[in-house]
Amino acid sequence: MQVATLKRVARPFEAYFNISQPELSERIEAIRRELGQELVILGHHYQRDDVICHSDLRGDSFKLSEMASRRSAQYIVFCGVHFMAESADILSKPHQKVILPDLAAGCSMADMATIEQVEAAWDELEDLGIRSILPITYMNSTAAVKAFCGERGGAVCTSSNAKGIFDWAWGQKEKIFFFPDQHLGRNTAYAKGVSLDDMVVWDPYQELGGNSVQALEKAKIILWKGHCSVHGRFQGHHVDEVRKEHKGINVLVHPECKWEVVEKADYVGSTEYIIKAIANSEPGSKWAVGTEVNLVNRLKNEYPDRFVRLLSPDLCMCSTMFRIAPENLLWALDNLKAGSIVNQITVSKTVAHWARAALDRMLAVQ
Repeated sequence: MQVATLKRVARPFEAYFNISQPELSERIEAIRRELGQELVILGHHYQRDDVICHSDLRGDSFKLSEMASRRSAQYIVFCGVHFMAESADILSKPHQKVILPDLAAGCSMADMATIEQVEAAWDELEDLGIRSILPITYMNSTAAVKAFCGERGGAVCTSSNAKGIFDWAWGQKEKIFFFPDQHLGRNTAYAKGVSLDDMVVWDPYQELGGNSVQALEKAKIILWKGHCSVHGRFQGHHVDEVRKEHKGINVLVHPECKWEVVEKADYVGSTEYIIKAIANSEPGSKWAVGTEVNLVNRLKNEYPDRFVRLLSPDLCMCSTMFRIAPENLLWALDNLKAGSIVNQITVSKTVAHWARAALDRMLAVQ
């Protein structure tokens, strides 16, 4: 089905505030059926249940972008956060348009490393004569930061392939400059045998990142002072407490968690790794999972014959992703059906070119 000729007159979002949940769901599904293969809705694993239930594809950010780019759909509605929609636009075909149902759905980690800060830090390092260094950015970063890495011979990594990318990077240069998540960088480098003494943290609000020249010259990896607001909430004492409360429980955490949490855990891996670990576990097994609460609750419901709980007693939720509600999704789809594209995410050709170069290097290493 072809949507109407684009009018570019958005329907007001306020009109969706008082629609009941059943009606929201019914109308979303009706538009999905009507638009058919012209539309693909992507749902990130951390998305709330009343939104992800309408998705055509589920996965992590890069996997979703890859899968969507292989579809013929003209419209990609990404129920995730801003940097994910950027990646989808970078990988998409020329005719495809990427829509983010709520522009306020951002990522605090990605926001901790702006392109201006990264460029300024790089200049400081060059002024010190530190040039045998390669920039590597986590997938959870802006397109501009990915492009920065691509233009300088660096690459992107995910939580599942970071070890391989680090090996590749150290094969190119003496040092890695890794951003924006210090915890993933620290945990990955430590797992590769790098001492904590050979790592420094770069604080963009301090001169030389708050380090001495000697420390920067000695460091094997320079870690950006950024973190995930969800995974950063898990603490080492949470592991100790859950083991006391539940004898024989398996502790499974994401590598974005702090080093002391990862060191105490039984298993560490990406979102996909966590899902597969629970799926392949024995009935009756017990799991404390250190990742976003929506995913943990979904795993708990999908595998009722296992004991699955959140590692922390606190509600560790991605609040920015939670901004995308059924109201936002229906608003975006209604406008699309009426011929108006709202919240389209576009990356400039130059940025997309270099960001794609960084992504292509990552894929070549895998």
